[in-house]
Amino acid sequence: MQPQDLYEVFQERAYAMVDGEKIRQCLQCGTCSASCPFGEGMDYNTRKMIAAMRGGDFDEILSGHGIWLCTSCYTCTVRCPAKIPLTDIMIPVLRETAMLYEKGVPSELQKALENVARYGNPFGESPRKRINWVKETGVPVKILQKDKKPVNVLLIPECFCAYHQRAKNIIISLAKILHKLNVDFGIIGPDEKCIGVSKRLAGEFGLFEMLIEHNAKQLKKYNFDIIVTPDPHAYNALINEYPKFGYRYKVLHHTQYLSQRLDDLEALFQNEFPYKVTYHDPCYLGRRNKVFDAPREILKSINGLKLIEMPRTKEDALCCGGGGGGVWLDSFSKEYIKERPAEKRVKEAVATGAEVLAVACPIDITMFEDAVKVLNLEGKIRVMDISEILLEAIGG
Repeated sequence: MQPQDLYEVFQERAYAMVDGEKIRQCLQCGTCSASCPFGEGMDYNTRKMIAAMRGGDFDEILSGHGIWLCTSCYTCTVRCPAKIPLTDIMIPVLRETAMLYEKGVPSELQKALENVARYGNPFGESPRKRINWVKETGVPVKILQKDKKPVNVLLIPECFCAYHQRAKNIIISLAKILHKLNVDFGIIGPDEKCIGVSKRLAGEFGLFEMLIEHNAKQLKKYNFDIIVTPDPHAYNALINEYPKFGYRYKVLHHTQYLSQRLDDLEALFQNEFPYKVTYHDPCYLGRRNKVFDAPREILKSINGLKLIEMPRTKEDALCCGGGGGGVWLDSFSKEYIKERPAEKRVKEAVATGAEVLAVACPIDITMFEDAVKVLNLEGKIRVMDISEILLEAIGG
């Protein structure tokens, strides 16, 4: 297929979406590329992509590496004066077009997508292993596939918390806290699959829609009052993407839910947490969904904890580099940048004098802990999810 034909495919797909036509309104100001955590390493940054499309160089964009460095952090979209949906439409449709016509899709990302299609998770693990973490909680966790009784809280761990060796401690800690709060909660079980928003942003719209239909079918089987998830990517998908397909649920991120239970939590506190802590705002929780206060309210409530802010916080927080499929492209992206965003962010955290970098996203845990090791800062700073800090304060 000729480059002009590929461009027409892109236009037909992108401009049919809500706000897709705004791509034509680019002012070429460069705010997007200057804001991008990977902009320095892109052969075509977002500004140049639009300029190249206008100039007829569409094939070069698809064959280059720039479209695969985007981590969907949303900074460009927030700062764009024309409010062009770069993150949610332009980059995903460019990636989709590249995939359809086999234009240099990174093998690491391709493997993760194939695993999701085959196993329902990017790790390529058996669906039966999705609930293995339950055994490590030491508390009763209802598995609704077996126990079909109604629950107040349906816990959605998502893939990283369910399968990743380090990230699973987030969901284990959260389950222990919910138990101490006497919350009636449960999980779906092995039939839960990846919630899928990263697959959409990676360009796999078809796979994303299949995952939505599968998960919506599972959710319809059970009676629950509210969904709680420790994964901002799942939170974002459930409140912003699933409703586009007619599926609406009451959903809270675990920091939102726990902040609403602060009076009950404070009554459970047994231990001080005598450390200086700085908090990183996850892109999908903070910049995308404006959840800034709940995590901080929890941290400020903990005895002995001193909260110190980094210079770049809230909407201006630096991305960890793992979103939009970036967690699978770490080795790929290293070829094009001098320093990974996760390493820059850990340096910012250390510069505050903090002893703990608090996070509220399982991908942040994996990206930042790896950065700590690369920078030889082990023993200097710890990376902990807010649920893990809370559990230490409670004495779990």
